[in-house]
Amino acid sequence: MRRTQIPLDLRALQAFVAVCETGSMTAAAKQLGVSQSAISQAVSTLERDQGMTLFDRDSRPPRANVAGRMLLELAGPLLEHAQMISAQMGDTSSAGRLPVRLGCVDSFAATVGPELIRAVSSSKRQISLWSGLTPGLSKQLHDRELDVAVCTQTTLTDPRIVEVPMFSEAFVAVVARSHLSGRASLDWRTLVKELPLIRYTARSVIGQQVERFARHLGINSPRRFEFDATDPLLSLVAARLGFAISTPLCLWQARHYLDEIAVLPLPSGRLSRRDFFLLHREGEWEDFAKEIVALTRTVIDRSIEPALARAVPQWPDDAMG
Repeated sequence: MRRTQIPLDLRALQAFVAVCETGSMTAAAKQLGVSQSAISQAVSTLERDQGMTLFDRDSRPPRANVAGRMLLELAGPLLEHAQMISAQMGDTSSAGRLPVRLGCVDSFAATVGPELIRAVSSSKRQISLWSGLTPGLSKQLHDRELDVAVCTQTTLTDPRIVEVPMFSEAFVAVVARSHLSGRASLDWRTLVKELPLIRYTARSVIGQQVERFARHLGINSPRRFEFDATDPLLSLVAARLGFAISTPLCLWQARHYLDEIAVLPLPSGRLSRRDFFLLHREGEWEDFAKEIVALTRTVIDRSIEPALARAVPQWPDDAMG
């Protein structure tokens, strides 16, 4: 039966090379700053693991035999590569340039995401941006496929995951601007009587949140139109085929429809807002997480919310907070 080879121990290999280069275990120990017994033990372990002797013990000082000379020839590049990896890891950690994998829900990635990338790209930080649904992002973070995730609803079961509140946005009723023509005002209760509700699909987190809020408000509109994305949803709203319940970020994501829509405020309450959270592992990426939270707040306050307030009639003052 063929013997299974044990992977090389790099410290033992370093000790072996030092003995070959200095000519003795005493000199090798001095070069590496360890005891002579540690060098002797390392070489013996290396020989045992590889199943062969590496020195001719009959010569004084001991010299590498054929197997030893072959190992010495192969060891140099291997140790150099290991040292290069160690040096690069040290440089990356000290400079904060370790690539970070950031996952975001789609509406955040499409609106705040570009501004975050622009701000972070001015530094030496490398960043990869993923988008997806909250359940998938949470699983990717748990499985270490992501380093940081921005989600809208969390049910954390891993105590090692830290949840940082970012901001919240109010649900608003969205209607075709032409539907308001000739009216001084329109209450959401009247809107519900006049038009059916166009929904996000129930398989999305926002679809589930909107449905709970709609039931809370007593909206019992029949299920006719459902969409995964805001674009097709707003296309039907703009065509006056119904109204929708959406959020500021979703509207900004589909902002080419802003000229055709208006919003009506909905009652405030426990179910009336969508909360965003940043998730990361405890003790990892904490400074980057704080940076993302601060940048997000700046983008919302200085760019997205003022633009929405200018573009959309009857924009609520507390839509984002």
